[in-house]
Amino acid sequence: MTSASPDGPRRPVVLGVDALDTGLMTATWAADEADHRGLPLRLVHAVPSLFSEFRAFDHGRYHKALRERGDRALDRAAAAARERHPGLELVTAVDEDLPALVLYRESAHAELIVLGSRRLSRAQEVLNAFSVTVPVGAQSHCPVVVVRGPEHVTQAPPYVVVGVDGSPSSAAAVDFAFRLADERRAALRVLWVWQRPPIGNLDEATAEQTFRELLFESTAGRHERYPDVAVTHELVHGHPVEELGAAAEHALAVVVGRRGQGGFTGMRLGSVPHGLLHRAYCPVVIVPAPRH
Repeated sequence: MTSASPDGPRRPVVLGVDALDTGLMTATWAADEADHRGLPLRLVHAVPSLFSEFRAFDHGRYHKALRERGDRALDRAAAAARERHPGLELVTAVDEDLPALVLYRESAHAELIVLGSRRLSRAQEVLNAFSVTVPVGAQSHCPVVVVRGPEHVTQAPPYVVVGVDGSPSSAAAVDFAFRLADERRAALRVLWVWQRPPIGNLDEATAEQTFRELLFESTAGRHERYPDVAVTHELVHGHPVEELGAAAEHALAVVVGRRGQGGFTGMRLGSVPHGLLHRAYCPVVIVPAPRH
């Protein structure tokens, strides 16, 4: 099934192309997903506008050099995608603005945003004007996939991990994870991670029973749509970032809902998605709650 509006074109998979990212794993991941979904792939590169750079003294030479570098990066990414899927419908685009703003606008008309990672520190993610993973992950209208790097090795048979907690964004993450597992012919591991409160009395047996019921309810109704996806349910103790990261060590991807609300800065991604960007080796998928 592909996505399309009733009176418009199909929503593309959008790949944010970074001129400083020499790896092509991000491009092949995006191409695979576009091919599986029968959607076009749109490659987008952002160049800061001439006015925002305040470099009028060089008569635009710096700005021209940035555009040329971006064009070369787009050509490399497009070549990798076409080599992977020669028949894939593919377009490239250069937009002038800060990268996070460009990709946020793209997300309003995209099925999925795919990004690489510069592996910035937490401080750099907040202070660097060219950081994209946190602001785009926090504000995007559609799911965002962050592909960490080429060193990740998946396990055979393949599997996808999804973290659940009963929230609306968690339900959306489950839907995405089932579809991804079905497309990639992978199993699905559904994890509910809970921590014992530091203070207060807790009937642990009753809490575990309640969480286990919610865990199984989180996938209700999906088996009929995806009968070929083998599902396991796991209730574990510990910190969500550490437990999900460990479970996803050799996964195709780890999928989580976005709990942050964006706020004034657009940097409130939510502690679990943000933590997984630094902890997980596999691609991290951040899924917003349904728009309604």
